[in-house]
Amino acid sequence: MYRKRWTVKALGMDLRYSGNGAGRRKPFKMISIFFLAMLLHGNIAHVSSHYKADFQEHATLETDPYFDTAASSDVTGLVGKTVELMCKVKNLGNRTVSWVRHRDIHLLTVGRYTYTSDQRFEAMHTLHAEEWILRIRYPQEKDSGIYECQISTTPPIGHWIHLTVVEPVTEIAGGPDLFINKDSTINLTCYVRFAPEPPSTIIWSHNHQAINFDSPRGGISLVTEKGPVTSSRLLIQKAIERDSGLYTCSPSNIHPNSVRVHIVNEEHPAAMQGNGDRMAATLLPVVLLLWMIF
Repeated sequence: MYRKRWTVKALGMDLRYSGNGAGRRKPFKMISIFFLAMLLHGNIAHVSSHYKADFQEHATLETDPYFDTAASSDVTGLVGKTVELMCKVKNLGNRTVSWVRHRDIHLLTVGRYTYTSDQRFEAMHTLHAEEWILRIRYPQEKDSGIYECQISTTPPIGHWIHLTVVEPVTEIAGGPDLFINKDSTINLTCYVRFAPEPPSTIIWSHNHQAINFDSPRGGISLVTEKGPVTSSRLLIQKAIERDSGLYTCSPSNIHPNSVRVHIVNEEHPAAMQGNGDRMAATLLPVVLLLWMIF
């Protein structure tokens, strides 16, 4: 008599069978474990590759460049005063930022370089900073419009900024001519709009002479309120004929403006009848219609 012996190598282990039947169940148990391990390995590889793909997609989305739009997209500049348009870019990487003027689709800057012959435009950027600035010196009203900050992705993405260039103005309410009844109060209000800053002083003059608030005439006062729109109100009580003439409001940092005051004795002076005649012509059809109804 002799005993059969055979060996199956699986998972690096020797599975031996002896003819006496003692190891008859062990090989089948080990083979089952082997196939189960292979099945689990395949599932784990699938899950791992799926997770890796999701992670790479998520990482790509988070590293794509985008604009920080917290700042306002509307910018107001003043004629002759340098204005800066700024866009903030996150995760720029190796891409470039350009500025384009929409009015004529004109490329103004690329990166830190200026590509226009108009020397009033300049690209401003500090290395490793997120801010990309287009500086415009001596802006004019014609420079108003849309400017696009553009990132060189595929396709490019952009952020629009609307620039409005305005000229500071001085206005006097009711001008250019005011008709004031004798013995009433002259009330002249001057407004300063779009100034880079409130004027430090506002001087009122009458017939090109600065008004003296301490003059013997008396009854002259001035109320000034500074702000985004600065107002200056000149009050002259008990108007007399000598108060007629040209009144000029002169802010310290803006061009002046003037109004001509006429002191009249009549309640409805002839000089005001032009407006009254136009109003009467407008109301005449209404009066006739009411007369026909009633």
